[in-house]
Amino acid sequence: MSAPNKSYDPVEVEALKPEEIERMRDEALAAFAAAGDLDALQEAKVAHTGGTSPLALANREIGALPPQAKASAGKLVGQARGAVNKALATRQTELEADRDARVLVEEAVDVTLPYDRVPAGARHPLTTFMERVADVFVSMGYEIAEGPEVEAEWFNFDALNFTPDHPARQMQDTFFVQGPKGTDGDESGVVLRTHTSPVQARAMLDREPPVYIVCPGRVYRTDELDATHTPVFHQIELLAIDEGLTMADLKGTLDHMVQSLFGAGMKTRLRPNYFPFTEPSAEMDMLCYVCKGESVGNPDRPCRTCSSEGWIELGGCGMVNPRVLVACGVDPEKYSGFAFGFGIERMLMFRHNVEDMRDIVEGDVRFTRPFGMEI
Repeated sequence: MSAPNKSYDPVEVEALKPEEIERMRDEALAAFAAAGDLDALQEAKVAHTGGTSPLALANREIGALPPQAKASAGKLVGQARGAVNKALATRQTELEADRDARVLVEEAVDVTLPYDRVPAGARHPLTTFMERVADVFVSMGYEIAEGPEVEAEWFNFDALNFTPDHPARQMQDTFFVQGPKGTDGDESGVVLRTHTSPVQARAMLDREPPVYIVCPGRVYRTDELDATHTPVFHQIELLAIDEGLTMADLKGTLDHMVQSLFGAGMKTRLRPNYFPFTEPSAEMDMLCYVCKGESVGNPDRPCRTCSSEGWIELGGCGMVNPRVLVACGVDPEKYSGFAFGFGIERMLMFRHNVEDMRDIVEGDVRFTRPFGMEI
């Protein structure tokens, strides 16, 4: 920028000549008129009104003029810049109006169209039923407990009284992620959990009795996928640890569960069995919810659900083995407990007459849609 000088006329400054200022103004007006959208107008705005635009640079030259010349030059540049800003505002208003009108057309929504053209979705019945069972026990004061699906072999087997030579620990039943470490196998291996019982062991180690938990989750076994088996399935197990618990408490809990899920009047029975982690152990049967036992010995009323036996086997149960209590840091002289568990897929097949377990796991929406969106 030139220093103040009293000896020259402003018309001798090229940028301040009237015809030059008119040219700058006309170029700006033409650029604004030619802008076809707001983005192009923004580029023209920067070019013709920004700090480095021709009119802005001409305005800076006014400071170098003698005092008697500044007024006329300032008026000339000011009028040109005013005309440019007015044209810019006018063009922006026009383009914004065009944009809004276009949006109304391009993004219009026809509210008269049918709202249900897209079929309604559905929750998977396994999820719904597992949550329903868990809610039964939450209403009784139990807590939901979860654990890792990739589990230490100690939690999956040793803590639950599975001896090293137990058949379930062999490769044909268990997915081994990592074998035991050390020359003597003294460090636990890693498996995909074969049941949700490891969650019970973790709960006993992490909490002081009393413990009342329910453990839903996914488990893994090396079964072939067929009509009645799948290598990935779901279980839900219950554990209660407290002073003075007996088989009578277990029986009452089972009766409450089946009545909550299948209706009043449902009964359960216990048949002696063996499980490493419970002693005594039993298989739990439920009165058939279809025939209520009336099909037994009645050829005129066969029942497909229970095969006319009157009872449906649900799963295993029993009093927690004292060895398991000791392994998990619970005093068996002071505390006792009971546990039970059953497969969700199997229960779902019973309740809804599903003949092939592959229908449950293949993800076909034609299977899940009839179950709806129950929450």
